[in-house]
Amino acid sequence: MEINKNDQKYLKAKKRVGEIKSFYTNVMMYVIFICALAGLNYYVNELRNPWFLWAAFGWGIGIFFQAIKVFNWTPFMGRNWEERKIKQFMEEENNKKRWE
Repeated sequence: MEINKNDQKYLKAKKRVGEIKSFYTNVMMYVIFICALAGLNYYVNELRNPWFLWAAFGWGIGIFFQAIKVFNWTPFMGRNWEERKIKQFMEEENNKKRWE
């Protein structure tokens, strides 16, 4: 039974490392392609119309949401948010019953 738990932990850690690796690969490709598009934009019209920023903005939004998912970043609903809300609602329910 203990070996099975270790195997599950290993597989979960391996999956997480794969997600992080994928994120950093995506960021690296983002930098390379946006730099190439900026160079092309400069070559074509010397940045009078910086159209490469549209691609940078769109792809950047995707990278932002991937980072949120990969690093489990939830600024508004942190790790203890759910437990705190459950306790709050239970206390509110208890207070209602006392006054009714």
